[in-house]
Amino acid sequence: MELNFAIESSGASQPLTVNLTELVVAGWAGRDQAAIEHHIEELAAIGVPRPSSVPLYYRVAENLMTQADRIQVVATESSGEVETFVFSAGGEMYVSLASDHTDRKLETIGVALSKQICAKPIARNAWRFADVSGHWDEMIIRAFIEEGGARVLYQEGPLAALRPPLELIAGFTGGARLLPEGIGMICGTVGAIGGIRPSPSFSMELFDPVLGRTIRHAYRTEILPEVA
Repeated sequence: MELNFAIESSGASQPLTVNLTELVVAGWAGRDQAAIEHHIEELAAIGVPRPSSVPLYYRVAENLMTQADRIQVVATESSGEVETFVFSAGGEMYVSLASDHTDRKLETIGVALSKQICAKPIARNAWRFADVSGHWDEMIIRAFIEEGGARVLYQEGPLAALRPPLELIAGFTGGARLLPEGIGMICGTVGAIGGIRPSPSFSMELFDPVLGRTIRHAYRTEILPEVA
């Protein structure tokens, strides 16, 4: 899958095209056991079984990655999750933003299947990991949904609440701390404010308070009918 990014660094922007052939979703990636348990209970409330271990690495079809501002989903029981997204190119790692959009009805049957059924929106901007690695924990992810015609804060939390990407990468690769080129990894999320629920639109942000900049992406869902 070809993705195109604007790499923002030192006040300048340069284009970068990458071809990713594998997508990994790191699930249950909280750093704090209490936070992990909160997310497990949050999902258990809608019928999702507990994970066998944490973190887990779900493999998802690479053609589910999209930088479009619209995705199509079946029925109304799916929702987004804001997460950081990392990939490597030319021996250097980059960070962007993604939504692990998931079919919640199917999630009660199989988590891996539910992740495979929905497109994974990815932002069009990225930063060099080296520019943010020193203050990674201070960065904040947040998401907004549309409810009753209003924009509502849905998720918000510091990256300190999640396992750092180098740890997740090492867990996936068996020790290597640089993600192999051709692989993109979605790196975990924070809890939903008010519980997991669907929305016709999803907007997300990665905010860097140290360098004073933000990566943003938004998309809408088009509902396809569920027929028997």
